[in-house]
Amino acid sequence: MNIKIKQILELAVANGASDIHLSVSTLPKLRVNGELIDIANFDISNPLATTEMILSLLSDDQRVRFSTEKELDFSVTLEEARFRVNMFLQRSEVRCTLRVVSSTIPSFKELKLPDIFSEIVNYKQGCVLVTGPTGHGKSTTVASVLNRINEERKVHMVTVEDPIEYILKPNNSVVSQRELGNDTLSFAAALKSVLRQDPNVVFVGEMRDLETITSALTIAETGHLVFSTLHTNSAAQTVDRIVDVFPEGSKDQIKVQLASVITAIVSQRLIPAIDGGRVPVFEILMATPAVKNAIRDGKSFMLDNIIQTSADLGMVGLETSLSRLVHQGKITEEVAMSYSLRPSELQSNLRSLKKL
Repeated sequence: MNIKIKQILELAVANGASDIHLSVSTLPKLRVNGELIDIANFDISNPLATTEMILSLLSDDQRVRFSTEKELDFSVTLEEARFRVNMFLQRSEVRCTLRVVSSTIPSFKELKLPDIFSEIVNYKQGCVLVTGPTGHGKSTTVASVLNRINEERKVHMVTVEDPIEYILKPNNSVVSQRELGNDTLSFAAALKSVLRQDPNVVFVGEMRDLETITSALTIAETGHLVFSTLHTNSAAQTVDRIVDVFPEGSKDQIKVQLASVITAIVSQRLIPAIDGGRVPVFEILMATPAVKNAIRDGKSFMLDNIIQTSADLGMVGLETSLSRLVHQGKITEEVAMSYSLRPSELQSNLRSLKKL
């Protein structure tokens, strides 16, 4: 690895950055608390040298793959942290985005996860989905849950990731972490063979296509606990996204299958806090009979209302979570409104809280 790029990675870790952006024609940038910041005084006057600096992240085999595929996902490890890397071309120019992954897995308390997660880690089967936009902590949340299971239960845990982010060190559990490209050729191939590996818990890095979604739901249907992530904004949108992947003739069948295995959908955001940093906000849907019926009948539009009326069952809506954070003085009303999916509902919640 080039010494200059090593210094950039170390600088990102030291400044608590979540991401690093590298390109040939612009200054390197760090994303700190959601904002992009230039790394000043960095010499980009020699495009060839800068290109080679970025390419120094690659092994010889990865260079061959990158030259063929034009984009590549992989991971890089320093003593201080790991980095999830995506390298790609932009108008024939090499660019690279690195996500900083801590070498230690945060606890539930550090992540401010809702109490419902303490129940989720004890589930024996079903499907738990953690959703939200890119860069809002989905992988970290799942890693914390898996690590808690690793600490408290004697199970075989198999993960299929692209690439591996957090390293789970075996504790009470047996842990098998498989990385796309290095350990398996595809999510579909890895998930096809996972049932022969005597798993109890399976983590699918991302439900990204029909084959992966089908395999993940089938694994959950056969009595295993499956975790996965999706890039969606709400529980209702998550259900629609999964169903919409399938051909028209299969949609009714997949609604029945999804309703039978879904256990929880947690949608999360990381919101800029008043005192600096970011604070998590969650929407939580638990798979009650009413939820399962709505999914089975293709009435995902009812899920928002079910969430609002089921607080006693551990459910909470995004607008409720946002209004509580505003009421507690952790985020501003303006920030809450900018992240709200239903602003009128948020304003109603805030008015109600102000009367208390």
